[in-house]
Amino acid sequence: MKTILILAEHPEFPEAIRAGLNLENYRIVHCGNLEEAEPLLHRGLLSACVLDLESADVRGMWVIEKLRRQLPNCPLLVYTRASQWDWEEEAYLKGVSHVLTKPVRARLLNNLLERILSKSPAAAPGAGATPSAAPAMRPMDNGKGNSPVQPSVSQALEVLRHFSAILTHSLDAEAMLKRFLLLLRETVGVNRAAIFLREPTAIFGGKSGMEENRGLRKGCAMGLPGGLLEHFELSFEAGIGGHIFRSGRILRRNSEEARMDMEMQQEFELLGAQVAIPILDRETLIGVAVFDGRVTGEPLVNGELELIFHLLEELALAIKNIWLHDQLASNHEMMADIFRQLSSACVIVGQDLAIIHSNKAARSCFSKSARRGGELDFSDLPQVLGSKVYQVLKTGTAIAPFKFQPEDSPNAVFNVSVVPFQKQGSALPTSALLMAEDLTQSEQLRKLEIEAANLRLVTTMADRLAHEIGNALVPLSTHQQLLKERYKDPEFRATLEVAMTDGIKRISRLINQMRFLARDSVASMEAFPMSSLIEDAFEEAQKHQPVKTSKLEYKNGAKPIIVTGDRTALKHALSEVMLNALQANPSDPKIGVSIHEEESNGHGAHDVQIEIQDNGAGFKPESSQKIPTPFFTTRNVGLGLGLTVSRKIIERHNGKLEIVTSKAGTSGLVRITLPMTPAEGVSYQIN
Repeated sequence: MKTILILAEHPEFPEAIRAGLNLENYRIVHCGNLEEAEPLLHRGLLSACVLDLESADVRGMWVIEKLRRQLPNCPLLVYTRASQWDWEEEAYLKGVSHVLTKPVRARLLNNLLERILSKSPAAAPGAGATPSAAPAMRPMDNGKGNSPVQPSVSQALEVLRHFSAILTHSLDAEAMLKRFLLLLRETVGVNRAAIFLREPTAIFGGKSGMEENRGLRKGCAMGLPGGLLEHFELSFEAGIGGHIFRSGRILRRNSEEARMDMEMQQEFELLGAQVAIPILDRETLIGVAVFDGRVTGEPLVNGELELIFHLLEELALAIKNIWLHDQLASNHEMMADIFRQLSSACVIVGQDLAIIHSNKAARSCFSKSARRGGELDFSDLPQVLGSKVYQVLKTGTAIAPFKFQPEDSPNAVFNVSVVPFQKQGSALPTSALLMAEDLTQSEQLRKLEIEAANLRLVTTMADRLAHEIGNALVPLSTHQQLLKERYKDPEFRATLEVAMTDGIKRISRLINQMRFLARDSVASMEAFPMSSLIEDAFEEAQKHQPVKTSKLEYKNGAKPIIVTGDRTALKHALSEVMLNALQANPSDPKIGVSIHEEESNGHGAHDVQIEIQDNGAGFKPESSQKIPTPFFTTRNVGLGLGLTVSRKIIERHNGKLEIVTSKAGTSGLVRITLPMTPAEGVSYQIN
């Protein structure tokens, strides 16, 4: 009868197993955990073990590892609720025979157990021996009637015991090599020995030592003067190192190829060696070991050299692991130094929500107490940040940078980002990096700069408004003082009317400029023809620059052009541009306006382009960039907001205002571009 151990927390699973198996052939033993099953694991009583595990729980892998260590040859069957390929792959690599999904299918389970147990007869109850164990060596009689002994096995175990002593230096290559050479001296009686190694692989994917330096330097030596090998190295190009690099075979000093090479003979002579053995890591040559004969003067035989070659191969793998460990340790130390030097708070959180690393800035920002020497705990993180880290660990997707303000410090501002650290081929990240950049000071400086800029703007605007309104009120104030004395004078009343009209026009223009500057959206939308808008804007501009000789030359072609927008705002924008054109030549102003369509992109949309040209001196290069900016003016009157207001209105209509730099001898040109409304199906009224 076969004994089946079932490890399951819930009793429903073993009941399902019992219902599916023939209890005359199988003895079912149910244990809730490994502690309960401990007495069965050391007596060789189990034929197979069935586990009920969750694929998402890391503890399942821990159970599999412990069972495989205690039952190296016992078949393991795992049942899980949901199948995950990466978890299954890890389970198979740890020695699981089969991974099955629930529910229990009796026919499939019986078939699997029959096949598994038929292939593993040594795993039957009471067998005790492992199925892969080598057959026992035939005992030899010692000739004295005593119990038989096995000298070959005893000697092998003794050598293995001595060789395993070098594992105590598994992180120190030089100490491990020295221990290995001492072991050879004890077992084989080697007189002199030296091991030469190439440079370790460069950190962060650089070229290997073999590519950078074609030489082998001393790794360890025994029986040779200390200063002899300080400046001596073997080469991959020639001599002993070159021959072994090309052939990959053991080289004796008295071999034909060595006798024919003078450099080899000199190197053997200098080292006092008789044989050189390659040190391979099963892929590449990482070094060369040279040995003299025994202390008795006898040379090492081929069988001994072959055994040393294989021992050196295992040693090479250990040395390669040491190099890898040193590289990882250096990389880790460098990254830790980088994190320590960063002014931003950096926290690395593992999959189990344990804090792997946190720098000083993070502990200063988030630590709630000085427990455990100031270490940071996941519970110290604010709930908002903790939830973001948990989300990244579960989804593997980075969180876009966002602003965070702690509840206990509302004035503090952090720019936070969370990114996953994910191994290649892994479905979920192994850890996540939380970075919080303290923006408190920069935000405060930015607010101060904005407040200062606003204050400067208000100061400038107040000064300009006071100046402009004062200029508009001077004629009115003068007439008001003379009103009682000269009211009946017709000439006085005529000048009073002119002064009042001019003052009202100037103040009304200021009010309109302020109103349109304050708007951030288009007030109303209507379709209208450009021709009437141009004419109305020119009439408005003439009110502020009343010159009888002013003329408008308007060219729009035969096709009517319709635009959609806030007609009042666009009229004000165009009138400001035309007023600027009239002021360019106050004595005899002439304005040319041309309108034409142009394709705005490759999808059939069209824009209307309006070019307004004066007959003045044109725009200087240094002025063309400054003209649309607030409060810039080349005249003694006005706020310098006319073209600023025009540009804002045009841009609110998704258009563009451009001041074209004038060439020598040409007049000024302002180009306005607006989205065009197709004429078909649009109704509008022309007065």
